[in-house]
Amino acid sequence: MAESDGKTSTSIDGNTLVAMCLARAGVDKMFGVVGIPVTSLANRAVALGIRFVAFHNEQSAGYAASAYGYLTGRPGILLTVSGPGCVHGLAGLSNAGVNAWPMVLISGSCDQKDFGRGDFQELDQIAAVEPFSKYSVKATDITKIPTVVFEVLDRAVSGRPGGCYLDLPTDVLHQSVADSEAQKLIDEAENSRKKELIAKPLVKNSEIEKAVALLRKAERPLIVFGKGAAYARAENALKKLVESTGIPFLPTPMGKGLLSDTHELAATAARSLAIGKCDVALVVGARLNWLLHFGEPPKWSKDVKFILVDIDKDEIELRKPSVGLVGDAKDVVERIYEEIKDEPFCLGKSHPWVEAIAKKVKENVSKMEVQLAKDVVPFNYTTPLRIIRDAILGLGSPAPILVSEGANTMDVGRAVLVQTEPRTRLDAGTWGTMGVGLGYCIAAAVASPDRLVVAVEGDSGFGFSAMEVETLVRYQLPVVVIVFNNGGVYGGDRRSPEEITGPHKDDPAPTSFVPGAGYHVLTEAFGGKGYLIQTPDELKSALAESFSARKPAVLNVILDPYAGSESGRLQHKN
Repeated sequence: MAESDGKTSTSIDGNTLVAMCLARAGVDKMFGVVGIPVTSLANRAVALGIRFVAFHNEQSAGYAASAYGYLTGRPGILLTVSGPGCVHGLAGLSNAGVNAWPMVLISGSCDQKDFGRGDFQELDQIAAVEPFSKYSVKATDITKIPTVVFEVLDRAVSGRPGGCYLDLPTDVLHQSVADSEAQKLIDEAENSRKKELIAKPLVKNSEIEKAVALLRKAERPLIVFGKGAAYARAENALKKLVESTGIPFLPTPMGKGLLSDTHELAATAARSLAIGKCDVALVVGARLNWLLHFGEPPKWSKDVKFILVDIDKDEIELRKPSVGLVGDAKDVVERIYEEIKDEPFCLGKSHPWVEAIAKKVKENVSKMEVQLAKDVVPFNYTTPLRIIRDAILGLGSPAPILVSEGANTMDVGRAVLVQTEPRTRLDAGTWGTMGVGLGYCIAAAVASPDRLVVAVEGDSGFGFSAMEVETLVRYQLPVVVIVFNNGGVYGGDRRSPEEITGPHKDDPAPTSFVPGAGYHVLTEAFGGKGYLIQTPDELKSALAESFSARKPAVLNVILDPYAGSESGRLQHKN
């Protein structure tokens, strides 16, 4: 204790100061795995009102932090120990960067004076995170903590969102300052936060006018939107634009639900026609990467004109569209709508392009419904997915958040499962990351406690993070995990007789798991509810019971091991 002007002033350590800064910045959730030297930091954060969700594995915790950033628009926070803990955390940090979601990885590190001498869990963590981090900084002294905490939080959401890294050396966490000095340091750092980092770029009126002129002249316009538009909360602006102009729309997988999949202008079920024949495409918050076939023939017309809306100038310069609008998706779409409103146009239901899209949608949906109507046992993919779809739709609003992970499970599920509300679909994303499932489930349950979370997982995808079902039970989160169990990656042993040779030919195939594995028993070991499902009636009963209970549950759905096929890219056959 220090005496000053007759008043007693307590001292606080670096752990407490970090927690105070996070709380001051509005952080109310953290994910991670504690240990030396960050256990005290987690405890101080909890004492200050921050909910800390403790995982078994930093990879899953990192995926949770990245998804939390997407769902809330605020940086998801991952706390890890030093060395290997930081390395495990790179999975989440890189996932956040590739998907353009805000996240901050905070890792303890070894004592600064012992670095280079082989200290416990020693690693140059600033160098390790460099390929995956927008901005990385080390707190070299306790007095630097407030500035660097605010800085990583601000940079995570500035421009194109992404992951940032904060390094906290052990010696800094053990340093102390007077409480009064700590408050002064926090106030000064907060007052000097760089507001320009958070400011949104403004698009020139002339650029908006160019975009609108292209849309007006188009014979076959299309509006494409992705998870960047979802992150920007652009759903209302997009709805006004679509419905006032009558332009058909196509969401990317995680853009689904910004406008309901059941909307009359939805072109998802006519995707090949829509992108193959459109002459002008307004692309909002979606990159022309592999998910959109790079915007190139043969999937797209060689003459198509792109209007790209993206927060990142570099993305516009890379793609070289006819018109590039650098700005926030919601703001830009609202500007486009306002420009059109003064001289409105609408394609109308009888417009040849709208009619062609609607006709193709009807044809493809009818074909799919014929397949979905069949009860196939042993299960294929479509029968259980139809039952799950109907059960989810039966819940109404607020719609559950769907987590979809796997190869066939995710690919077929994308076509069958219906999204009616924004930000209610989480899947493998831009990177096609497997292992995100349980982390995403936990993030969704924590970010949106009013919604049920339903995961539809392949058994391979589930296996990456299956131990986190204990985390679901421990926090009693309303998550129902449905495992499509077909005995392996793509469905067990798919080798031809000619391939089964060599000295280890009697080993299981590289794609095989234990047949009929009892995944439902895993959650029961921790006090959750498990279901073994082999028939449509069993699945309907388990869904009704688990959806109503809103408690952790695992539904082990046994599939025909030959129902699937090898899958690694999105296969769109409509």
